[in-house]
Amino acid sequence: MTDSSSAQSASAGAAISRATPAQKGGLMLADGTFFEGAGFGAEGAMAGEVCFNTAMTGYQEILSDPSYAGQIVAFTFPHIGIVGANGEDIETITPVVRGVVVRADAEHPSNWRSLETLDRWLKKHNIPAVAGIDTRALTAMIRQKGMPHGVVVNGEADKPALLEQAQAFGGLEGLDLAKEVTARQMYKWDELPWAIGEGYAREGAPSFRVTVIDYGVKRNILRLLAGQGADITVLPATATAEQVLATEPHGVMLSNGPGDPAATGSYAIPTIKGVIDAGVPVFGICLGHQMLGLALGAKTKKMPQGHHGANHPVKDLETGKVEIVSMNHGFTVDRDTLPDGVTETHVSLFDGSNCGIALKDKPVFGVQYHPEASPGPMDSHYLFERFAEAAKARV
Repeated sequence: MTDSSSAQSASAGAAISRATPAQKGGLMLADGTFFEGAGFGAEGAMAGEVCFNTAMTGYQEILSDPSYAGQIVAFTFPHIGIVGANGEDIETITPVVRGVVVRADAEHPSNWRSLETLDRWLKKHNIPAVAGIDTRALTAMIRQKGMPHGVVVNGEADKPALLEQAQAFGGLEGLDLAKEVTARQMYKWDELPWAIGEGYAREGAPSFRVTVIDYGVKRNILRLLAGQGADITVLPATATAEQVLATEPHGVMLSNGPGDPAATGSYAIPTIKGVIDAGVPVFGICLGHQMLGLALGAKTKKMPQGHHGANHPVKDLETGKVEIVSMNHGFTVDRDTLPDGVTETHVSLFDGSNCGIALKDKPVFGVQYHPEASPGPMDSHYLFERFAEAAKARV
């Protein structure tokens, strides 16, 4: 690396070759490391926490996952954009990811479902991106030093200004982002999982009621619940226990979401405790799992590099089964703080971190990973069935 304008330069060699003259761009880290590349997507500069994602497919679902609020996603798979983008493979209509980093972006995608290029999709959602940098070097840096703060720029790089912007980013610890991505009001959901040749059908004969507390819920969570026969009501993250119970749920889902669970828990924990005390079955996913842990008396902690990918092995301690799962989290439940009456049910086989908890005497459980995603492809769908069975028992 060479010093340039008070910042180190970490070029990956030749920048990506594009059909049009390459737009200047890069990634500036808060320690002064600058990766020079070719910008695409929306023009401008955005700061965030830089994480890497090891998934080889599903980039559109990843980039539209509300859990990535405040983060810049660097993909370890070298070719991103090869199947284009469409209007179906999204987890929210308003993506909140701060920026995208890739080794090579595909200008000419090839897939029968493709409606536009990734470049155009990013422009439409005001997300800057950079291609042509050494993502292997960036990933190694994150693994060694943890997730840095950084700025993705698509356009002329004013390195001193970018460095100042990166260093001014406050990070995610202590940050409640659920309020920024949650629904603004209650709504109903009846869309079923996608089927080839049919797209998304509608659920017509629900058999039990589920209320979802939306901390940044992914659409496929709602679809799989509908696929179990649930009549779904979605409430904002700030809903009180009284508001949740007023919907007369047979089960309550605590959704995924971004930010520090302890910060969101300041208003969410009393709600969760109230629902549990009412005897309603509860299922938490990702952030919802972490806040369930807090509500039960455990603590959470920030992870150095987090878990982001679709190839994570998780062991079910009850059955011995190993699931290949999708993950996206930078915080974790501290297993050493689990109180009596709370059982650890799943663990990561990568680092042994907690991936699941359950109450011993009530149908209340949560998992750190995303069972609605499909890397397995359906290894974890049994969790929705388990939740549905518990909820139906109250009908």
